[in-house]
Amino acid sequence: MIEVRAFESSDARKVVSWIDDFEALIMWSGNSGFTWPFEAGQLADFHASDPGRRLHVATDPDGTPVGHFMLRTDPSGRSVRLGMVVVSPAARGQGYGEAMVEAALGRAFADPAVEGVDLGVYSRNTGAMRLYERFGFRRERTEPKATLVAGEWWPSITMSLRRDAWGATERLRRGRPEA
Repeated sequence: MIEVRAFESSDARKVVSWIDDFEALIMWSGNSGFTWPFEAGQLADFHASDPGRRLHVATDPDGTPVGHFMLRTDPSGRSVRLGMVVVSPAARGQGYGEAMVEAALGRAFADPAVEGVDLGVYSRNTGAMRLYERFGFRRERTEPKATLVAGEWWPSITMSLRRDAWGATERLRRGRPEA
């Protein structure tokens, strides 16, 4: 359904176009330091500033970018952070988000040293939380005052997925209940 490739600076303009207001920017990037209006240069600079951030673009069968996500391995090499997941507005509701998360987890767990993947999601993003839970992510903790947006505190939930839980979930998703 999708192909995933490394983010290129030329992708920045397309990805930025999917973020249509300040709240959408915060929902997508959290406290990453982006400012509104969000411009392609900010994303390109963000990528270039830390090679440990592995940004990816998902494309449809025609090669059109339909999504973006980031993976970042912690210094120990045992944990990967999944973040900045977004699907193009034109491609939403077509299974691309699920395909991207599946691809991201496949890439993260391809390294045998990785024991788990974690992520942060705002509690108001219930659709994303349901998607992550289908992959076996579990809620670990809530930060009630994670980000102040337009005078309102947005709670953030940290979710994690251990390798063994991912393996069991993958077998079930593929119709093979036993290891």
